[in-house]
Amino acid sequence: MRRALAGLLTLLVLCCAAPLASAVPSPARTAKIYSIRTTDATKGVITVVGTLSPAPATGTRIPLHQWIPSLKRWQEVAHGYSSGGSVTITTVQPGSVRTYRIAIGPQAPYAAAISPMISFKHYVWRGMFKKGLLAAGGAGQPQFTVVPPAEGPRRSEADLLANQGGYVWGDVNATGCRYSRNWLGNLTDGLVRVSLHNGTKALTSVRMTQETETWLNYDISGVTRLRLQVADVRSGYGPYVSIDSLLLCTN
Repeated sequence: MRRALAGLLTLLVLCCAAPLASAVPSPARTAKIYSIRTTDATKGVITVVGTLSPAPATGTRIPLHQWIPSLKRWQEVAHGYSSGGSVTITTVQPGSVRTYRIAIGPQAPYAAAISPMISFKHYVWRGMFKKGLLAAGGAGQPQFTVVPPAEGPRRSEADLLANQGGYVWGDVNATGCRYSRNWLGNLTDGLVRVSLHNGTKALTSVRMTQETETWLNYDISGVTRLRLQVADVRSGYGPYVSIDSLLLCTN
């Protein structure tokens, strides 16, 4: 009788212990964005390097997610394949300020893992007039003519003219931009001054002699209203300058 009771108790203990053993959690795997940077500001290439520990099977697909505020959800924008405990992912994106993460699916004995989120400012070169002119003006019949999209799809080219002794300017919204790069071609029959302004406050300028080319580049961090201006210094017919202008922006 005692032996029978002892056997029954042993069976009950084993039956109760089995569910506890199956409830042991899977080992944890961690994922992390080690670095994220713009590697080609002209094409808009972002390169992300992630670390995965413990290392998954070589060639494991690792997606890169971007948070889309308008949709209020994560969206896969690219993916890479693991090599050891690392993965490199590239994607082409317009200028933006977005939040990113990488993820890895379950892979026995490890559960799925998601990296901590990282906010990243992605600066890309774009035409100065992509978002249009805010205003234009000057003196002496000023003309600030942006080349139409059919002829200048980058929205970076314009011609600036005025009468003798006059000047011409145009304003653009520079919010989210940090650098301005301007190629200038002086078609004037004389001397002109080309300048960049923060609103109406002059930032930098260059003088150009007749039929010359040059660059006018400047750090415009913090400038929200950028003005490009051409003024006559000494000419027979008035200033005439062609420009090809780019901004480095997150928008």
